[in-house]
Amino acid sequence: MRASLLYRISSGLLVLFALGHTIGFRRVDPSWNADGVVNGMRSLSFHVMGFNRSYWDFFSGFGFFVSVFLVFAAILAWQFGSLSREALAAIPVARWSFAACFVLIAGLTWRYFFLAPGVFSTWWRWDLSALRGSAADEILRSRLHSRLFPAHLTCRSSPGSFERPGVPLYLFFDLELDES
Repeated sequence: MRASLLYRISSGLLVLFALGHTIGFRRVDPSWNADGVVNGMRSLSFHVMGFNRSYWDFFSGFGFFVSVFLVFAAILAWQFGSLSREALAAIPVARWSFAACFVLIAGLTWRYFFLAPGVFSTWWRWDLSALRGSAADEILRSRLHSRLFPAHLTCRSSPGSFERPGVPLYLFFDLELDES
């Protein structure tokens, strides 16, 4: 599968992720028995830097921040998908940092959230595979590997593939791409 197609598919998934997040992050299922906590967040107000805010205001604000960043990421992924192979090769730091950001987001999502956002965020494991190719990418991969990934992650069978027991994020890094 071509990297440009993966970026475009990822862009669409990021739009769906942003929509789902925006619609769902402030909903509270009665079966969670969280009404007391939510009501407390809504009712406890305090004065901060000239504004009267509640914890619910902060929760909502940060949730909308996440939605805005997901839309931005979708636009960026779409732009990456429209670039030629040569143009993509000229911006390895941008592509690597974009992919590394979503690897970290996927790990945090599996640690602190639940299945639906975990599945959407894990899609980005494909981008690490999409980055394979140029000599510059190989050099950058070796430099970033030592800085971005903790020592408890081990190389499995090829550069860019990692394994951490119990975390599904690392299952598909060995995907080979057809760059033709």
